[in-house]
Amino acid sequence: MTAESLPERLDNLPVDPKEFLQLVAIDFVGTYHVYLAAKDERIKMTRLSMTMLGAPFVAAIALASAKVINPVSLTSWDDAPRYLFATVLGFGLLSVLPFLRLIEAVNAHMRTARALNNFRLLYVVQLKDHFSALSWSPNLPVDPRYPETYAPLAWPGINVMMLSLVNSSYIAVGVLGLLGASPDPAVLVVLIGLLSAIHYSVYYVRANVSRQRRLPKNPFHFPNVET
Repeated sequence: MTAESLPERLDNLPVDPKEFLQLVAIDFVGTYHVYLAAKDERIKMTRLSMTMLGAPFVAAIALASAKVINPVSLTSWDDAPRYLFATVLGFGLLSVLPFLRLIEAVNAHMRTARALNNFRLLYVVQLKDHFSALSWSPNLPVDPRYPETYAPLAWPGINVMMLSLVNSSYIAVGVLGLLGASPDPAVLVVLIGLLSAIHYSVYYVRANVSRQRRLPKNPFHFPNVET
């Protein structure tokens, strides 16, 4: 069911219009908390990922300060210890976990926002005349298909894609260093591109609105607006 399929007025509902005003307040609070929680989780996952990605640099500085390795060896690809490349590879793989968690968090918050939009249809039709008389509108979406979970150009999507690029760079450098391969720029770019494509495919499959998901049983056969 969408806004176009709803009747102009819902006079048969046993609810006084004054009680619908409480729904407006609840709706605003619910929407605020959803987007606040989404922003908070994105920040937490980004910080966790940045902490993991910064660990190899901290390890290198600590080893150089303790004179375990010669700082000059860190300036040359061939002289750098293999265990440093292993550290880079390990933390690059570990940072995939906050990358996946960030995708799932975006999905959860966007689907919750969609549910609020669907809930908003309950009162927005009934209060249409009241809003018009007040020359006021809640200025909130009523489309249960909005917002999109797959939005690579939105801030959550850009955040995910930047993390995928950094993760891919760490994994590529770690693999080439452990194999003792020459750091050819073309090979490095191709490897980072392939790893980024794998990250992107995971994001696309997990967040794309067209992917098939198992829906709960619906004994009353209500129309499903979730995609």
